[in-house]
Amino acid sequence: MSGLNLPPDDGGGRFPGFDVLEQDGHWDAATRAVVEARVSLLPAIRFFDAAEEAAATALFDQLLYQRAEPKVPVTRMVDSRLAEQETDGWHYDTMPPDAAAWRTTLAALDDDARDRFGRPFSECRWEAQTELLTAIHDSKATEWHGLPPAQVWSLWTRYACTAFYSHPWAWNEIGFAGPAYPRGYKNIGVDKREPFEVADAMPGEDPLRDGTLKGASRGR
Repeated sequence: MSGLNLPPDDGGGRFPGFDVLEQDGHWDAATRAVVEARVSLLPAIRFFDAAEEAAATALFDQLLYQRAEPKVPVTRMVDSRLAEQETDGWHYDTMPPDAAAWRTTLAALDDDARDRFGRPFSECRWEAQTELLTAIHDSKATEWHGLPPAQVWSLWTRYACTAFYSHPWAWNEIGFAGPAYPRGYKNIGVDKREPFEVADAMPGEDPLRDGTLKGASRGR
């Protein structure tokens, strides 16, 4: 999901014709400004250096299976959080604070890539990146570069998913009509739709197994 206006579903996804930004007339000014800024006002990179930005972008592309443009600008969104010190308000006592943990783990990822493939993580082929990340995810070791691998994975996926699913392009893919304020939802019953919602064109299909979400199918 750069530009940055992703068109509504062109018919190849689950919610054909759906564009959450068509609902902006029902949001108050503050809500509208917050949502539209995520599409049109990308912040400059302020936290990551060039090597960290490259590694983070490749990491997020892997975690979210973003293999082709346009993509949700997850790196910039995470960078903005870290620059503003907008963390989750906690961290594992066996991990550094989030800002330091991001710098440490991205450097470690590059170290692993150089050791195994002779180049930084961002310059490795897709399959090589997947191999390195799978080894971390599946590790039975208590430490990866001095840190618990499961907690490293938690750090990466928490930030990746929070950024991705706060972006209107991701809402288009899952048929989410955006903030309810001030209009609200009628809650008219199970399996009922609000007038502004679009029916799932592929009910009952598993988006991960079948690749029916754009983010799961791009590049295949």
